[in-house]
Amino acid sequence: QVHLVESGGGSVQAGGSLRLLCEASGDSAKFRCLAWFRGISDVGREKVGSIDTNGNTDIAKFAEGRFTLSRDNLKNTLTLQMNNLQREDTDMYYCAAEWSCYYQSKYYRNWGEGTQVTVFS
Repeated sequence: QVHLVESGGGSVQAGGSLRLLCEASGDSAKFRCLAWFRGISDVGREKVGSIDTNGNTDIAKFAEGRFTLSRDNLKNTLTLQMNNLQREDTDMYYCAAEWSCYYQSKYYRNWGEGTQVTVFS
């Protein structure tokens, strides 16, 4: 069993920043990979980025230069620092966990409840 809890969402003016935190607990083998996705639908959520226990990081093109992923393996946390947020970044952001990192959301079996990010102009 894996339990994921997200925090840090909120409303911010365009150009502002937010930091999202995902706290993982349970069977650590099942969260070797921690990832952020966005989108309400259970199918086809957009990947923001992922990082595994070795620090191998993948970040989406739209996030490059603005978003930064970091992971603390001792605390079992994943942080998403989002800078220069734009209106199109408005969405529900979800933490996901799996044995390995995948691109598509359908391969992740463990999900948090999500945290809302709203960017206004």
